Amino acid sequence: MKRGIPMNAPDYKAIFFDLDGTLLPIDMDQFLHDYFESLRDFSEEHGFDADLMIKAVNMGVEDMFVTRDGRVNADRFWDTFENVSGGTRDDFEPVLMEFYQTAYTHLGDGVIPNPAALRAVQACSDKGYTLYLTTMPLFPDIAVKERLRWAGIDNPELFDRITTYDNSTTTKPDTDYWQENVDEIGYNPSDILVVGNNTREDLSCLELGCDAYLVLDWLIDPNDFDTTTVKNGTLADFAQWCEEELPDCSPDVNLP
Repeated sequence: MKRGIPMNAPDYKAIFFDLDGTLLPIDMDQFLHDYFESLRDFSEEHGFDADLMIKAVNMGVEDMFVTRDGRVNADRFWDTFENVSGGTRDDFEPVLMEFYQTAYTHLGDGVIPNPAALRAVQACSDKGYTLYLTTMPLFPDIAVKERLRWAGIDNPELFDRITTYDNSTTTKPDTDYWQENVDEIGYNPSDILVVGNNTREDLSCLELGCDAYLVLDWLIDPNDFDTTTVKNGTLADFAQWCEEELPDCSPDVNLP
C-alpha cells in the first residue's frame, strides 16, 4: 500500500487527470513567463504590436475566469481580445494557431517527462476506465495536446475528453467546471477519482462528491490544505498503485 492510498479504494468508473504539475512536471510560473516572452517575440517578428497582443491575451484570459454566460471560454476570450486589440478573431486566430504550431512547441524543450505519467494513464486505460484530461481550459486543443506530448504521452486518444477553451464554459476552481464534466460523462461524482496537484483548483472537486488523489511532486497549496485528509503521494506511487492494485473497471456503471 502506497502512502495515502487505502487498500479498499472505492469502485471508480472514471479517472480525471490534471495536466500541468501533475502529469507534466513543470513550474507553472516559469512556464507562463516563458510563454509570454515567446509570444512577445513571435508578435514582433510578425509585425504586430507586441504590447497590445500581450494585453489582449491577458485580458481575454481574465475574462474566461470571471465571466459566466453559458458560452464556451473561447468565445469570451475572443470577444475580449477583439475589444482590446481592435482586430478580429478571423484575423488573429490563425496567428495564434501558427504560434502554437511553431514557437510554442519549443517551450517544452527543457522538460524531462516523468515516466510515471504514461504508466499511470496507460494502466488506467488498459483496465477499462474512462479517462478525462481535466486541465485548466484556457488553451485551444492544439496547445493542450502539445503539452501532453511534453509529458511523454503521444497518444491523446487515451483520453475520452480533454478540456479546452473550445469545449468548456467555466474554469477551475469553480465547482461548475467539475459539474460540467460530471454531466458530460454521466456518472455519479462518487464514481470519479480526480488526480491533481493543486489544492485549490483540483480539490474543489471534493465539494461535488468526487474522490481525489493529490500528487505531491509539484504541489501547489495556496489554501494551506491538510494533505493528510485526502489520498496523496508521488506520481510514481500512483502509477504503481494503478498497475498493481487498481482493479479492472467494472462494466456495471452506476448511472445517476
